[in-house]
Amino acid sequence: MHIFTDIRLLARGGTSGISGYTRELLTHLLRTDPKDEYTFFYNGFFKQPLPDDWRMHPRIHIIDRHVPNRLLDSSFRFFNAPKPERFASTANLIFSPHFNLLPNSRLPRVVTFHDLSFLRFPKFFSPKQQLWHWLQRYQQQAQNAAHIVAVSEFTKSDLVEFLGVPPEKISVVYSGLAPEFTNFTTNKNELDLLKTTYQLHRPYFLYLGALEKRKNIITLIHAFTLLKSTDKNFADYQLVLAGRPGYGSKEIFAAARASTSSADIRFLHNVSDQQRAPLYAAARAFVYPSFFEGFGFPPLEAQACGTPVIAADRTSLPEILGDSALLVDPWRTSDLAEALQTIESNSHVRDTIITAGTKNAQNFRWEKTATQMRTIFKNVAT
Repeated sequence: MHIFTDIRLLARGGTSGISGYTRELLTHLLRTDPKDEYTFFYNGFFKQPLPDDWRMHPRIHIIDRHVPNRLLDSSFRFFNAPKPERFASTANLIFSPHFNLLPNSRLPRVVTFHDLSFLRFPKFFSPKQQLWHWLQRYQQQAQNAAHIVAVSEFTKSDLVEFLGVPPEKISVVYSGLAPEFTNFTTNKNELDLLKTTYQLHRPYFLYLGALEKRKNIITLIHAFTLLKSTDKNFADYQLVLAGRPGYGSKEIFAAARASTSSADIRFLHNVSDQQRAPLYAAARAFVYPSFFEGFGFPPLEAQACGTPVIAADRTSLPEILGDSALLVDPWRTSDLAEALQTIESNSHVRDTIITAGTKNAQNFRWEKTATQMRTIFKNVAT
């Protein structure tokens, strides 16, 4: 097969979330079948360089353009051009790892939908983000796609409910975990270096991800504050919030400043890819009280590193985590505080959650994801 793949979303860089999904999936797809050829469509006025092994790969042809994506999207939207087959005349299939707008084409197209949070909770997105989603014509793209991949049963149900997509047109394919997590082994020197670098010499609870409204970090701050004020056993504990600021981060910073435990709340904005696994491993627990997730990489990454997870009992998280994490109502501060207390004070619960979490994380492998995706490609292309 020859697969035209839209990788414009990689222009901003990043190795987590949808960018991580795209990088890992394509890397493993190339290993799945030694005959498949790919044309990668990469565009952006300013963009991050692609991996050297992609640029030198004999089965990858890269269309590298420097047109501002706003201008290109306008051409797609108003003129339905240029069409993908112009860049890859022998392609059998188009694959979009996200619903970025593309012109209609004679080629069948497979599109991955990660979530529809922007429809369920528009208040969690800035006006600019809402406009971007609208401009992508997501409903039209879903209807025109030959097949849709959903990253969870929850996302599939949203596609049926909100966009009217027939269930038989959607395949659920779970994502995998990157090698830095699946191959992680505890290294004392590495953990000591992490603690020295970030001055993390006290026990800490960790959140790692975007600092955004929908991640419900303010409730986590309130729960941590409640725990510290009611249980002296946690006097030495810190709350570490790692990630880049996003929409609603000003309110998060304000909540941290207003907390009576503000001195024990740490923000880390520039955690490197190499530091993420040790940061998970050194934490007493990983906490993910997000209001909405289409899949949820961070809890699985933490589990792969042997860290117990506390997460919200909403959207896709119960599906992905099952009984391998403590699941709580994300709207109830007291429930989250109680879970933090339980994970530290009850050794039986802690050990059970760690063991179950490690086992659960083993279910998510990119090799399996790539094999399933390749089968979908083959079925759609023939």
